[in-house]
Amino acid sequence: MTGTRVDLRKTTPRVTVVIPMRNEALNLPYVAERMPYVDEIVVVDGASVDDTVTVARRLWPDAVIVQQTRTGKGNALACGFAAATGDIIVMIDADGSTDPAEIPAFVRALTEGADLAKGSRFSLGGHSDDITALRRLGNKGLNGLVNRIFHTGFADLCYGYNAFWRRHLPIIDLPSTDTTEAQWGDGFEVETIINVRMARAGLTITEVGSHESRRIHGRSNLNAVSDGLRVLRTIDRERRSRRAGQRGAHSESDAAEPSDVAADTVVAETGGAETGAPEADVVEADTTPAAVAR
Repeated sequence: MTGTRVDLRKTTPRVTVVIPMRNEALNLPYVAERMPYVDEIVVVDGASVDDTVTVARRLWPDAVIVQQTRTGKGNALACGFAAATGDIIVMIDADGSTDPAEIPAFVRALTEGADLAKGSRFSLGGHSDDITALRRLGNKGLNGLVNRIFHTGFADLCYGYNAFWRRHLPIIDLPSTDTTEAQWGDGFEVETIINVRMARAGLTITEVGSHESRRIHGRSNLNAVSDGLRVLRTIDRERRSRRAGQRGAHSESDAAEPSDVAADTVVAETGGAETGAPEADVVEADTTPAAVAR
């Protein structure tokens, strides 16, 4: 990494970086080299059989290291979020594909008014060296589906580089980490859950251009087909949850206007455009070098 590492400890909100990892010992030195100085690093180990934990302790002696309670990226992130104490939580990967040097741009988007800073490989100068044609096509389809159903403007739904205010954890509402039984949300669908629930809550989402690199060592656990289907099922679950919420709101509304309730129900059940949810404010962050340096 060229130049001086940015020191985010001098800023007033406190920043926690959550890093889920499994057998990433060879990749961690690169991640540490690119990491700005932050208030807290939470390492979540997924039963690594290499020296991941030992290397993490050497690179970040003050890091909080926890073991995830189940399997999957979603559970690892939930465990990390539970351990985080910072005002801002940044979630990155341990394989070198997400660049920690971009963290200041995500933090700046939050301090300038965003509730969620959403990494994007497909806008604002972002790009990917890793995504395959099949994954790009799948992401485009899932992205368009979410934008249509939830009235959002995401450019990149499934990218896992995000940052948000810790106070919004109740809105994200990931499965409890206490049980050892597998839960929906434990897998790669977790990014979709976070993005959609933030959007459904009407929070401000700012996209930040990001460069995704190829993982340095090892093989990815992502399966384009099975994980894509999990994301599709997640979208449907969130859609049905939203629809149930709308119906609940209608049932509590003034009984003198039953025709409005009936109209909304017919639209939802016939596949028409759904109405009534707050539109998420998705804006684009200024990620030019001069802006990031501010």
